[in-house]
Amino acid sequence: MSYLFVVDSADFVFLKNQTNLTAGNISSHMTKLEDAGYVKVTKSFVGKRPQTMFRLTAKGRKAFENYRKSLNSALSCLPE
Repeated sequence: MSYLFVVDSADFVFLKNQTNLTAGNISSHMTKLEDAGYVKVTKSFVGKRPQTMFRLTAKGRKAFENYRKSLNSALSCLPE
């Protein structure tokens, strides 16, 4: 979700290259995020090649912002 948070949308190949996850892992994670309403998946063709695009929904963006706030709060309690 962090990659999608900083871009408007990203394709499957970009996420695979950036995360070093397998195609199966990305598909599994994105299916769960889509089912939760956090990610919108769009499938199309560019020429004869399939292209899968992902983007955060408003609900997903809000959930990620809340996660970041919670993580920052928890980390601020740790001693240096």
